[in-house]
Amino acid sequence: MSNSSSTTQFLLLASADTRELQLLHFWLFLGIYLAALLGNGLIIIAVACDQHLHTPMYFFLLNLSLLDLGSISTTVPKSMANSLWDTRDISYAGCTAQVFFFFFLMSAEFYFLTVMAYDRFIAICKPLHYGTLLGSRACANMAAAAWGSGFLYAVLHTANTFSLPLCQGNAVNQFFCELPQILKLSCSESYLREFGVLEVSLCLAFGFFVFIVLSYVQIFRAVLRIPSEQGRHKAFSMCLPHLAVVSLFLSTGMFSNLKPPSTSSPSLNLVMAVLYSVVPPTMNPLIYSMRNQELKDTLKKLIQSLVFQQQ
Repeated sequence: MSNSSSTTQFLLLASADTRELQLLHFWLFLGIYLAALLGNGLIIIAVACDQHLHTPMYFFLLNLSLLDLGSISTTVPKSMANSLWDTRDISYAGCTAQVFFFFFLMSAEFYFLTVMAYDRFIAICKPLHYGTLLGSRACANMAAAAWGSGFLYAVLHTANTFSLPLCQGNAVNQFFCELPQILKLSCSESYLREFGVLEVSLCLAFGFFVFIVLSYVQIFRAVLRIPSEQGRHKAFSMCLPHLAVVSLFLSTGMFSNLKPPSTSSPSLNLVMAVLYSVVPPTMNPLIYSMRNQELKDTLKKLIQSLVFQQQ
């Protein structure tokens, strides 16, 4: 038996039983991580360097890419290092940092996805008021609110979780310090306090979800009233990537956290954790660039300039 005061490290889930599978895990995660770094990095550079992309939509997209880079960098590198060096250890401070940054970045990302739904709603349904409602100051205030809310949310959960006494050992059955797995190590009744905080958070998240759904109901109603096919196509090109990212983010997260306990197993938990923590940051740049001609043109020019510089 141990408690939080005597715990100096945690043991993460072993990636594999054999050295070959451990190396396969390392190279697979390395490929995914590099793809996420490349995709999100290109979007950040493109939006920052191209004056034509200095609009509210791309400002929020830049913030989303920063969050994606941060969230995948919080979990994947440590798992890669453990696979490469055949270890499971993570320090108490390292585990605390993972929980804090993961909650901070993922919750801020959800807030930004909500703000981006509002941005699309104003652009499609109230285009004449777009410059007034989404000026530079309004965008900066909304971004600051998203980052600040995520920070406070992470502080609350991290402080609440790691103040609980740990009575069930130090083995975390996940490839990173996932909060539900940490709570399983706490004493029988002490975790109820954190679950109460989680329930309040879920209610807030549900409110954001309802706002996104209602926004898109109004958006699609407005788009279907556009007389020209070209206008409808342009409107859908603006909205569908964001809707796809929201769907990916929410579906993986909800399925992972709301699945029945009877279906829970270490392998299924691992797959679900990869789906909601690794897949969205990697896929988001691809989703946003597929139907966005402005972004594709800017990325094409950026890549061509880099190639010419190498030559």
